[in-house]
Amino acid sequence: MDDYPLLNLFWTMLWFFLWIMWLFLLFRVIMDIFRSDDLGGWAKAGWLILALVLPYLGVLIYVIARGKSMGQRDMKDAKDREAAFKAYVRDAAGTSDAQRGGGHVDDLSKLADLKAKGAISEDEYQRAKTKLLA
Repeated sequence: MDDYPLLNLFWTMLWFFLWIMWLFLLFRVIMDIFRSDDLGGWAKAGWLILALVLPYLGVLIYVIARGKSMGQRDMKDAKDREAAFKAYVRDAAGTSDAQRGGGHVDDLSKLADLKAKGAISEDEYQRAKTKLLA
């Protein structure tokens, strides 16, 4: 440890960190190449070859050329995932109108209207109300 100064350790850690960051960016670019709907098969193959044969330059060119659309695809995927999650929660919780309680309130309101119009008697209203609340 005596022959390896602190500044050299700092530079080694910095270069290692940058290399790890570049690896993350490389994998992100490769994932984006495959999930992109606006690229055809040959275009995907070309970008992939460029990113793998000339990794630093290929990733840099891809980020410059398609960086904005990468962000838009990420936003679209996040919104789709959020909508799917909300739909799953609604389905799993079973929050239809009848189960939520809004259905009972609407039904009681309709019964009260029918009773007020004279379409049903007080006795029929009480039986229907008891049945709904049970």
